Amino acid sequence: MKKVGFVQNDPLFGEVERNVARALELASKVEADLLVFPELFNTGYLFLSKEEVSKLAEDLEGYTVSELRKFAEDTSTALIAGFAERDGDKFYNSAVVIDENGDVKGVYRKTHLFFEEKLFFEPGDTGFRVFHVAGMRVGVMICYDWRFPEAARTLALKGAQVIAHPSNLVLPFAPTVDLARAVENRVYIILSDRSGVEERGGKRFEYEGRSLVVDPGMKVLVQAPKEGEHAMVAEVDPKLADNKKINELNDVFGDRRPEFYEGLC
Repeated sequence: MKKVGFVQNDPLFGEVERNVARALELASKVEADLLVFPELFNTGYLFLSKEEVSKLAEDLEGYTVSELRKFAEDTSTALIAGFAERDGDKFYNSAVVIDENGDVKGVYRKTHLFFEEKLFFEPGDTGFRVFHVAGMRVGVMICYDWRFPEAARTLALKGAQVIAHPSNLVLPFAPTVDLARAVENRVYIILSDRSGVEERGGKRFEYEGRSLVVDPGMKVLVQAPKEGEHAMVAEVDPKLADNKKINELNDVFGDRRPEFYEGLC
């Protein structure tokens, strides 16, 4: 059995050191093998210009990842966290994956950009990746990727037992969709969504919170409320996600007939 969970924070835009410290303070209140932090948990979401992205973006040697690595090593906790990634003169809406030893295992760059993200970030070029951390196979998708069932299905077909879903969700039905993604792929999903409201430059986003851990049978194991900052953990058995059978004659993946799915690609 493994303990997995989320940190749901309410970052203040641009206050990176404050936001990282607060998120790690929340994380320190629980014991887990794997914790997932929200999309752009360290900067806030509501960028108004590419110049702001350039000012706040970091590479994998930057402050945010360094602080996460220290925490991971000190607590033997694997971490997955969303941040604005700088790669040369390009910027990505990314999630870093850090194992329980504090080593960076890699990064996932958001495939499906939402709304004005398209003005500030490059479309992700990593593809959907599965990482081996804390004795589990963990896939990553970010926020708006949930809209595309192909995202979770691709990760599941690549062997993910758990899907980490850092998010800044603004649609009220969005957290519920992860229940469907879990049961249709028979995987665990950890949704880490931020809370609060951002208002900048005449724009306003209200975030849904309601972070959760859901099992392969669509049972919500733990869930935060919409408001407030929370860290919560649930006990899971990753091996359950390796069993795709729903009865003696049906298998979620074995029953697929991809020869008839040509219209998807």
